[in-house]
Amino acid sequence: MSEALLQIKGLKVAYGGIQAVKGIDFEVRSGELVSLIGANGAGKTTTLKAITGMQPITDGQIVYQGRPVQGRGSFELVRQGLAMVPEGRGVFTRMTITENLLMGAYIRSDKKAIQADIDRIFEIFPRLKERRDQLAGTMSGGEQQMLAMGRAMMCQPKLLLLDEPSMGLSPIMVDKIFEVVSDIAKQGVTILLVEQNAKRALQLASRGYVMDSGTISMTGTSDELLHDPRVRAAYLGE
Repeated sequence: MSEALLQIKGLKVAYGGIQAVKGIDFEVRSGELVSLIGANGAGKTTTLKAITGMQPITDGQIVYQGRPVQGRGSFELVRQGLAMVPEGRGVFTRMTITENLLMGAYIRSDKKAIQADIDRIFEIFPRLKERRDQLAGTMSGGEQQMLAMGRAMMCQPKLLLLDEPSMGLSPIMVDKIFEVVSDIAKQGVTILLVEQNAKRALQLASRGYVMDSGTISMTGTSDELLHDPRVRAAYLGE
């Protein structure tokens, strides 16, 4: 069994006196694709923001590559290979597709390798290549999601956090995004996936955690969770 790349120990996060995350524990091992599922407001996005240094924590430990990183800035964590594609994509709307991708490589100086990675992303997303000089703000939601994922890959992450990558997309685009997530995982990038589409997320992952009202209520292999009657009733609409 591979070692844990990310360990969350007793994590608590509060917003204005409201406890959004209530002392959770979980881990993601090197090479895994792990899904974190749950209803809206369960604390999933808050957890990702805490891991990436975008949200202060009130207690607990975030251990990445064997070292506590709570309190570190997002910039420092990106340098250590921890990247996130946020909910809502967060692309630079007044920059072109190519400029957005280059922003993802701002911590790098290896120009030839950067160009090789841009070429690789254009292979994965031909639509981005066709529109490389188009402003990101004029693209569809699905195209912006592709760009956000491509930009995150440009920093050569060891651990990629994905927050609701299929939200608001057409069924065809959802299929494409999940296909790409699977391909990224096959390249050896460790992934923690937060996703409303619980069935697709669990089908893609090796293991999953169910988050409910700021706590981890269930954990298991994806197969176990897909066949658990509680998960089926609450999250799979069955």
